[in-house]
Amino acid sequence: MSQDIKRAAFSLRGYRFDKVSLDLASLKQDSVFDLDFKPSGVFHQETGVFKLTFLFSAKIANVDVVSVNCQSEFMFEDVRRLEDIPDYFYANSIAILFPYVRAFVSTVSLQANIPPIIIPTLNLSPLKDYLKVNTEVSNGK
Repeated sequence: MSQDIKRAAFSLRGYRFDKVSLDLASLKQDSVFDLDFKPSGVFHQETGVFKLTFLFSAKIANVDVVSVNCQSEFMFEDVRRLEDIPDYFYANSIAILFPYVRAFVSTVSLQANIPPIIIPTLNLSPLKDYLKVNTEVSNGK
């Protein structure tokens, strides 16, 4: 690799679950879930911080059984414009956050004294385009 090529480095600064909802009334032993993922982002150009919101829901017959909203922050070392965020970030940021969401849903459902709801391991890379379209820019902090 040439010395002239500079890669955009980023890291996960943290995450938290700020909204969680469980409605287990319609849950049965053999329930099949319809899973929904809605990522969105805000890139703060002044600081290089990308705030990723990851909304996950599991439904049965259009009723939310589990709904989880995860807020996370990624920090870019040298990126200060939305156009300079590499395409691989969008898929990778989701892939980095997904295991935390997956584990949280299992833990919360287990604490409700039901068999844990286990989200299967999924390839969420197709969501990168959804995230990219649903990312906005903030010039403030």
